[in-house]
Amino acid sequence: MSTGRDISFFFNPQSIAIVGASPRPGKPSQVIMENLKRIGYPGAVYLVNPNYASINGVRCYRSLSEIEAVIDVAIFVLPAPLVMTVLERAKNVRGAIIVSAGFKETGSAGTALEDELSALGARKGIRIIGPNCMGIYDAVSRIDTFFTPEERVKRPTRGGVSVLTQSGSFAELIMVELVSQDIGVARIVSYGNRVDVGESDCLEFLTNDAATSVVVIYMESVDDGKRFVEVASRCTRKKPVVVVKVGKREAGIHAARSHTGAISGRYEIYKAAFKKAGIIEVNGYEGLKDAIKVLNTYELVAGKRVLIVTDGGGVGVNIADACEDLGLEVRELSEETRKRLSTRLIGFSSTGNPIDLTGSAIDSDYVNALEEGLKDTFDLVIVTVLWGAPKITEKLVDALKAVRDRHNVPLLICTLSSEFSRRIAARFAEHGMPVFFTPESVARAAAVLAAGKRYARS
Repeated sequence: MSTGRDISFFFNPQSIAIVGASPRPGKPSQVIMENLKRIGYPGAVYLVNPNYASINGVRCYRSLSEIEAVIDVAIFVLPAPLVMTVLERAKNVRGAIIVSAGFKETGSAGTALEDELSALGARKGIRIIGPNCMGIYDAVSRIDTFFTPEERVKRPTRGGVSVLTQSGSFAELIMVELVSQDIGVARIVSYGNRVDVGESDCLEFLTNDAATSVVVIYMESVDDGKRFVEVASRCTRKKPVVVVKVGKREAGIHAARSHTGAISGRYEIYKAAFKKAGIIEVNGYEGLKDAIKVLNTYELVAGKRVLIVTDGGGVGVNIADACEDLGLEVRELSEETRKRLSTRLIGFSSTGNPIDLTGSAIDSDYVNALEEGLKDTFDLVIVTVLWGAPKITEKLVDALKAVRDRHNVPLLICTLSSEFSRRIAARFAEHGMPVFFTPESVARAAAVLAAGKRYARS
């Protein structure tokens, strides 16, 4: 049996039991069976359902107690009242993932049932993820307990991002986004009503998880405020932690309560806790997307000084305004740097910050602007390439990468969302330069790089 707060066996189980297994196509349990097979889960899989002797040629046990081996993770796909009955009789289970709904999110009767579930798990020493959840998608240990078919929601490849979420629908939403951006994940945990295992337990595990380089949290409420801040403070000293807090306003609080039964407190308290722990808070789904994209490429920087180079003056001004709104410093270049730039760029280029190369720019103008501009001290660079300048070529991708590597400074690209630009954007991404398609998006990403380390030092 499990002891204390250890949940590591959820992420490296030697055995999994599917309780409520069914041969019927489309049933959640059948989808989970197929997903475990597809992902190549290497451990033992046991099927449990007293109505079948076997399913697809695999023995089906009448109960968990019939299985002689210890079950690291039992996945429950049963009506809520049956979950209680089966779990009460279990003698060989370390952890349970309860995907079943019908608990606190349904009202007072469901709340009473969930309270019984919590007490039962504590009494029997069984750690519980859920109920009302998707469970775990783990690209490291090859576990997929999500009951959505892969052909409907494609799974990300293996990478360094780990996601913690109360919402199963958010887990699927972010999966689709990660696949579209070709960003890999380590672990995704959807814990639903959070009767036991929540963000604090998961974050503690991920703190020392070598497979995880960035942690992303979708939060409706927090399980244990004091412990969460303590655990998060340790984690942010090792890797970035990004959170999007929903249920900030009254309508969102009510929606969270009906969705996972979460009770959200005052947002100002959360905001202060995030800052104290060194967590990077972003605003909404778009902010989260930008944060994941940039942190998948670059480490946090020590300051907030940003250099902007553009071939479109209006877009450059927009980016500068967005950066300053987010607390970044878009300071003027020194007089010496501006003089050098004026000798290396065409006469009607702007040598301020942003450096505006205008629509007459050529590839070497970008290189010259960056080489001279970076002689002043900047922590990161935003480069806008609108491709309207007829003399700019695709060779600019390699030229910008070379400058980035020479100066060892994060370089973010802002460009158009046209078919041509997106094709070149893929090349930028392949060279480790993340691409954003609006001024606000690239500014948000830059602020994420600058905000994290500043918080961690405070």
